[in-house]
Amino acid sequence: MIQWFRRLALLEGITTLALFGVAMPLKYLGGNPVLVPSVGAVHGAAFVLYLLAMAVCLPGKGFTRLEWVRTALAAFVPFGTFVNDGLLRRKQAGI
Repeated sequence: MIQWFRRLALLEGITTLALFGVAMPLKYLGGNPVLVPSVGAVHGAAFVLYLLAMAVCLPGKGFTRLEWVRTALAAFVPFGTFVNDGLLRRKQAGI
């Protein structure tokens, strides 16, 4: 289950970067808001799925309270899910 969650976390991280790094700069710096609704919707869905998947995939996998908080906060910070992947990889390996 952690492997599935890691893939979803990667998707969430990529959509965050697409929204903040491509769609929003095009809107605010280029005056072209065309990508914001679609990229924003995909990111919103990935974000919600990420949080729901935490509740399904991670219980009973040996996460401390701090690791739960860290994993949840990773979804709110650009690059957070990528930084948190090392923790998820270690949990997946049983370390």
